[in-house]
Amino acid sequence: MKELVEMMAKALVDYPEQVEVTEIAGRDTSVIELKAAKEDMGKIIGKKGHNAQAMRTILNAASRKLNKHVVLEIIDR
Repeated sequence: MKELVEMMAKALVDYPEQVEVTEIAGRDTSVIELKAAKEDMGKIIGKKGHNAQAMRTILNAASRKLNKHVVLEIIDR
């Protein structure tokens, strides 16, 4: 899941080298934290949050195959 978020985020931003993704895995739930350059936060979130919501939808669909719940947190630096 971490690699999936990283790939999607790097495709959206101007500074892909500053994208950081960490995964905190639990038994039933994983939290994925996404950090990017301050200039790129608008591109990751998108207008009215559409990009962030699309990323969460893709994560939820992929995580159902693993029978896990995945939460995406976008963290401002």
